[in-house]
Amino acid sequence: MRQQIFDLRVHDRVALDEIELYAEMLSAVAAAERPLTLAEIDMVLGVRSGEPGRRELTPQDQ
Repeated sequence: MRQQIFDLRVHDRVALDEIELYAEMLSAVAAAERPLTLAEIDMVLGVRSGEPGRRELTPQDQ
């Protein structure tokens, strides 16, 4: 059988970002005393609501 060698220094940036967002969402849900509203979820995920049905990414630097 052919042995595969993996470079453990290589990371999947997208997967790591998704894990971070998931952790932030879990923290927000755990701290809330009620279900989060869509606006609160958008805030945790770093998106802003403009027109109904349209969401835009917000820069993380702000």
